[in-house]
Amino acid sequence: MNEATLRPLVEILYFDGCPNHEAARAMVERVSRELGVHPELRLVNVPDEEAARRLRFLGSPTIRVDGRDIDPGAAERKDYVLSCRVYRTESGFRGQPDERWLRDALQRERGGVDAD
Repeated sequence: MNEATLRPLVEILYFDGCPNHEAARAMVERVSRELGVHPELRLVNVPDEEAARRLRFLGSPTIRVDGRDIDPGAAERKDYVLSCRVYRTESGFRGQPDERWLRDALQRERGGVDAD
């Protein structure tokens, strides 16, 4: 078992002025606790349009687990911009990603390892 399996890296990318990243952080902390996963959590402030392009930032909040956006449709997108992000979920358009996407991403990175 390696350290990456035990502690996946969860990044929450955001920019100042968009309030949704605090709720995203709370969701990551709650879901991680429920799954018994202890991620390395990093908040990444995206300060400008240049950084948005460099970081492949699709809007605030963006949640990545070990470098992969948890939104299943994100890989096809190239609209890197400094703005609040809107997610298309089963329950409609929201300012937060679907919690199930986060659960799936954390479980995938966990690699089926049972937490003690």
